[in-house]
Amino acid sequence: MLNRLARLIAAALLGATAPWAVSAAYPDKPVRLIVPWATGGSTDALARAVGQGMSATLGQQVIIENKPGAAGNLGAAAAAKATPDGYTLAIIELPHAIAPSLVSNLTYNLRRDFVPISLIGASPLMLFTHPGVAGHASVQGWLADAKAKPGALAIAHSGNGAISHLAGELLQVRTGARFNTVPYRGSAPALTDLAAGLVSAHFSTLASASALVTAGRVKPIAVTSDRRLPVMPDVPTMAEQGVPHMVIAQWWGLVAPAGTPPAVVERLRKELHAALGDVVVRERLRLLAIDKQPGTGAEFARLIDTEIRRWAKVAADAGVKAE
Repeated sequence: MLNRLARLIAAALLGATAPWAVSAAYPDKPVRLIVPWATGGSTDALARAVGQGMSATLGQQVIIENKPGAAGNLGAAAAAKATPDGYTLAIIELPHAIAPSLVSNLTYNLRRDFVPISLIGASPLMLFTHPGVAGHASVQGWLADAKAKPGALAIAHSGNGAISHLAGELLQVRTGARFNTVPYRGSAPALTDLAAGLVSAHFSTLASASALVTAGRVKPIAVTSDRRLPVMPDVPTMAEQGVPHMVIAQWWGLVAPAGTPPAVVERLRKELHAALGDVVVRERLRLLAIDKQPGTGAEFARLIDTEIRRWAKVAADAGVKAE
């Protein structure tokens, strides 16, 4: 009797000191999924596909909340400060592993402030140009123009520390070309200006640009993978066009604020993996050229650590300083 009483008192104290303690009925209300980019980009498209699949199996709606700004860091900071009760999640991606090397005033720590749930998937970047510009239908043509007019061609990127930013810097290192890098608040507005002819090129995933590609308003001229994409077999790799060592994969993963109960994290991992196995979600990701890669939290944590080190070296080699 005394032991039972002691356990009840301990449970009551735990509840008093942990107001975010999750009930056995989790989830009993909608779950918020923070997307740290504007609507219309690859992360938004991925989150909506996955969120729809998870809503069906969780029994509660997964509500997408877009929080763009600072190359994805505003949304990540908001997620890091959220109550760790399983009702706020976030999409973390490659730019967040680049940020520690390029952003001097980060208000969150990627490894300290989040618990990795699972990697979701990955996709190579593509280099897009405007289809109406003569000579820009191939990487070599575009680079020839850039070398003939150093600093004149504008290549858009999604903000300081975004993968499109580092891809552009790496391209300069690999080729000796020089162009003007122009920051945007995500790939969606960058691609809109590319389609309007206001900038010359942009590195992005197919998922971000698919609608504009279909409409013929932007043209993919290269893919940053070691082989062509099955959904875009006519687009050659960077290496095929004389630019080796430009294999770059954007990746996305699901995280929760640090301190989220392990049982909830495991439930969310299970539901995410189930969503990725859904026929509709799987086909949606295939059309977006996203290779689903579900795994454990530990595997995702190791990837994050590896990518932080890799892109710190790229930034140093390119002479890109933290801002």
